[in-house]
Amino acid sequence: MTTELLLDHYTKHLRVPTVAAQYRSLAREAEDRNLSYEEYLLALLEAESESREENQRQRRLKQAAFPVHKTLDSYDFSLMPSLNKNRFLTLAKGDFVEKKENVIFLGNSGTGKSHLVTGLGIEMIKNGYKVKFITAAELVEELLLANEEHKLSALEKKWLKYQVIIVDELGYVPFSKTGSELLFQFFAGRYERANVMITTNLEFTEWTSIFGDEKMTAALLDRLTHKAHILLLNGESYRFRQSMKQREEGDQ
Repeated sequence: MTTELLLDHYTKHLRVPTVAAQYRSLAREAEDRNLSYEEYLLALLEAESESREENQRQRRLKQAAFPVHKTLDSYDFSLMPSLNKNRFLTLAKGDFVEKKENVIFLGNSGTGKSHLVTGLGIEMIKNGYKVKFITAAELVEELLLANEEHKLSALEKKWLKYQVIIVDELGYVPFSKTGSELLFQFFAGRYERANVMITTNLEFTEWTSIFGDEKMTAALLDRLTHKAHILLLNGESYRFRQSMKQREEGDQ
């Protein structure tokens, strides 16, 4: 009993909760399987390591603040033939983050842009990256508030802690002149320093309607599209086709 009390004390002191929770059961398993002391210790440390990695993933997932949890497995690529599935899935390996390459999803409403960018963001979290999801309207609102409070520099440092920032629904809501300029500065500040993923329903030729100034828009597009993966999602609504497919399968 004294040994167990000491083990409980030291595992708590050393902050190894999985070892504390599993050392007894793993000891019995090691005895049954006639494992060596080293193999038993390895099993304990592996369990602790796996638990910590999973806890870190869950923390990163919570920090990302996805409005809806959607994975790439649940996206039906057959409903979006304009998107090359194999080429897209290579992005899930995360090389584009290391190379600080942007990913831009262009397509009509309902084509699954938010689904795909969320799924890709979740894959990046699994790969160990810090990700943040925010709509373009929410980001501009945050930038405007920070500008009013003279905290833009602090906000920029906060955002640079994330290797991947997902800006969803760019072009759905018009911005004020100040908001557009701040958003330009935000994107420009991440240029070749960190990654950004964007979803938009506007073609590049229409971005002037968001940022107003043609020269500023051209300068921004030059930065965003430099070393970028541009994914075109064309055709009718993915959501509509998905619901029709489910209905057809239900009628069979």
